[in-house]
Amino acid sequence: MSEDDLPVLSDVQHEVMTVVWDHGSCTSSDVWKVLEERRGISRNTVHTLIVRLEEKGWLKRAVKDGNVLFSATVSRELTQQQCVRRMIDTVFDGSAEGLVLALLNQGTVTPEESARIRKMISQSKGKQS
Repeated sequence: MSEDDLPVLSDVQHEVMTVVWDHGSCTSSDVWKVLEERRGISRNTVHTLIVRLEEKGWLKRAVKDGNVLFSATVSRELTQQQCVRRMIDTVFDGSAEGLVLALLNQGTVTPEESARIRKMISQSKGKQS
């Protein structure tokens, strides 16, 4: 199953995946400890979320030293690219320029981010030649 075949993540599923991406591989208890501190979520809810993410293909399990460890089947970077592509297609009618204009008009891009973005665009132009 490719990342394009995976169903869209809900906000809370994305939170679970973020913990897994941050840890590399972890137990459901590891995920629960992080999320319980952030949002006061029950252990059973976290376990259910993890099971569903595994069923949907986002997570895979491995047993190591008697512990069930979960790891992501798709990288954070690929997931971010997929989410941005979906947002550009649905919210901005396929226009990446529309997304950039929305970010710039919102005023949330710092001067440091702007400089890094300019550098990335310049490097991207060099690759396309």
